[in-house]
Amino acid sequence: MELQIPKFRILTIAAILALQVSSVLPWGLDGHTIICRLAQSRLSETAAAAVEELLPAPAERDLSSECLWADGVKFHYHWSRSLHYINTPDELCTYQHQRDCKDEDGEQGRCVAGAIANYTSQLLNFSRSRHSSQYNLTEALLFLSHFMGDIHQPLHVGFTSDRGANTINVHWYTRKQVLHHVWDTNIIETEEERFFDSSMDDHIEALNKNITTVWANEAKEWEACGITTCPDLYASEGIKAACDWAYKGVEQDPFLEDDYFLSRRGVVNIRLAQAAVRLAATLNRIFA
Repeated sequence: MELQIPKFRILTIAAILALQVSSVLPWGLDGHTIICRLAQSRLSETAAAAVEELLPAPAERDLSSECLWADGVKFHYHWSRSLHYINTPDELCTYQHQRDCKDEDGEQGRCVAGAIANYTSQLLNFSRSRHSSQYNLTEALLFLSHFMGDIHQPLHVGFTSDRGANTINVHWYTRKQVLHHVWDTNIIETEEERFFDSSMDDHIEALNKNITTVWANEAKEWEACGITTCPDLYASEGIKAACDWAYKGVEQDPFLEDDYFLSRRGVVNIRLAQAAVRLAATLNRIFA
């Protein structure tokens, strides 16, 4: 191994270190891994080859191994922090691109929906400019893969005043959490502990089976998009799910137990599946 570490690998190491100290991760490790692994299994031959070419060598052709990269580089690429979420007006339960897709300084397009559109556009240059220096297409792939997960986590399209439920304190059974973290991580962890003997692989297998059988007709609808990708649609679904399921019935310091978990687990599983199907469909269209 050469002593000189390529720049991309340095960022990957920094990402891993940052993840060890970060307390709030969109979807958490399992959520993003589930989405990217399911998506990669649905790629066309052409798209799969392009993804493998763009992945850094340490990924060993496994997209899911790099799907948390974008979280870690928030501490290196400070400008990317606002690209993971959308703040919408409290209680309206709607998303409008012009009104809501902006950062705290009011710069338009700087939200997760805008980021998905941007990195999709960059990746469309793959066939003709993969070796040019205009864009880092490896980073574009990793940002897109991560942000497609983020936009499907309902509380990443949440209310402005509580920062997507990051200021709503709850008890997840006996453990103190914030509501945002419950949707990032706790529901998925509890799902896997209770129904899959703590196996993420078994959870992935069950989701894949549903996508190809029970949800097969719905999956075709999830894929549908008149253009390469449709992040504004995904964001609109997100805030509706946040209002109908995540925020509903929750005030400060409630105990969220079986009633909440069992009525919300299906929503989380559907959003994981939608994210995977749509990420694969977007990459298939990009690299067609």
